[in-house]
Amino acid sequence: MTKQVLVIMGSVRAGRHCPAIARWVSEVGQERTDLAIEIIDLAEWSLPMDDEPGIPALGLYKQPHSKAWSEKVAQADGVVFVTPQYNWGYPAALKNAIDHCYLEWKGKPLMIVTYGGHGGGKCAAQLHQVAEGLKMRPVSPMPAITLSDAIIRENAPLDDATFAAALSPVQDGWAALAESLSSST
Repeated sequence: MTKQVLVIMGSVRAGRHCPAIARWVSEVGQERTDLAIEIIDLAEWSLPMDDEPGIPALGLYKQPHSKAWSEKVAQADGVVFVTPQYNWGYPAALKNAIDHCYLEWKGKPLMIVTYGGHGGGKCAAQLHQVAEGLKMRPVSPMPAITLSDAIIRENAPLDDATFAAALSPVQDGWAALAESLSSST
């Protein structure tokens, strides 16, 4: 049976590079694995903060959007977070999406792909810690895509050189995720 992987875009900012990077990461995954990959744009999910009366660990969701998000996450066998590093951390939209669920994340292999002017290592480390707290199974490597100042500040287009520099770690990440999924029960 084909394993299902959600590639979750961590940025909802206007003018973001996340859609292009998530598409590229997904294309690399399609080329390197036989996984069924679905891109999830958090900008398309209405997940208001703190509007559930109970804690997510109980799984007793009342809001339709929480129920739908729970079902989406629960159906996945594995997850890839593609996210920028903002101020040495990860975006609030991604944290909110993560915190809308609890048990749904448990046991899922996770690849973390970050990007930014410094690549995103601090962001990845924070996400790794949160993922471990949720009993997810983060894989190595955690690819970090370094964007040029022109891409960040002048909205220059993403170029082949940016992707070429990140290709090997992203391929290795997909291989590790696929291996983790194949060893999952």
